[in-house]
Amino acid sequence: MTNPPPTKMARSGPLADRLFGIAAKSAAVFTLMVLMAILVSLTISAWPAITKFGFGFLTSTTWDPVKEDFGGLVMIYGTIMTSAIALLIAVPVSFGIALFLTELSPAWLKRPLGTAIELLAAVPSIVYGMWGLLVFSPVLSTYVQQPLQKAFGDVPVLGSLFSGAPVGIGILSAGIILAIMIIPFIASVMRDVFEVTPTLLKESAYGLGATTWEVVSKVVLPYTRAGVVGGIMLGLGRAIGETMAITFVIGNFNQLNSLSLFEAANSITSALANEFAEAGEGLHQGALMYLGLVLFFITFVVLALSKILLAQLQKNEGART
Repeated sequence: MTNPPPTKMARSGPLADRLFGIAAKSAAVFTLMVLMAILVSLTISAWPAITKFGFGFLTSTTWDPVKEDFGGLVMIYGTIMTSAIALLIAVPVSFGIALFLTELSPAWLKRPLGTAIELLAAVPSIVYGMWGLLVFSPVLSTYVQQPLQKAFGDVPVLGSLFSGAPVGIGILSAGIILAIMIIPFIASVMRDVFEVTPTLLKESAYGLGATTWEVVSKVVLPYTRAGVVGGIMLGLGRAIGETMAITFVIGNFNQLNSLSLFEAANSITSALANEFAEAGEGLHQGALMYLGLVLFFITFVVLALSKILLAQLQKNEGART
């Protein structure tokens, strides 16, 4: 008895291919048009503040709606510092999680632990903010800030770095909360890209006597470099754009009295959330939209730098070979 011949799939034809190409190109053009529309809209809305303050808006720490004198340095500083602190904490932790799940974890623990970490991404940001304000901030104040101030209060540089009211609310608290929020995103991406590394490459390295760290640093990371950087940029974008959690724990203070990690400050997203609904037409709304425009360019610069970094890494790799 002979088996029936396998059925052949019908080809879609050149017309379907052209329609698919047109649809894909239209989606790309539409995305660029939306991006340009956002940029133009922000620029038009921020134009009163741009013409009034110019680039001095970026270096001024004054924020006085009564006198209509606005400067965005405090918000820009708060956004950059909290995002930087979040990355400094989240990237090593996420790398360790991904390394453990892909190389060191027993088989029975990989799935439940990976699922538990991914579930952290489903927690609403307002819950993180409330937990940070009601639970984490008192712990940070009692067991971190106050001991640091007692130990280093008289030291010239460290004393100013740890100064501030011992309430546990400020830049460091906001950065730590952001780190907790972006760890699931970065760890999940790192784990997925680590898993796509060919098993043959890793087993060959182990067969030559390489340690786990040597396999990860010399085989896995070079193979998955683009994915790792992409995961980090995804987490950074999440940190830069976060609003509600930051609003709860950063202090929403529009002055920059010192560069202390515990100093209450503000961020661009928090300022927009707190003031936009009550801002009057004219310079106040224009200043807030100016902040939104600055946030847009910060995100653009971060993505551009990541592309440049990847291109430089690939160039250096080609030079070595």
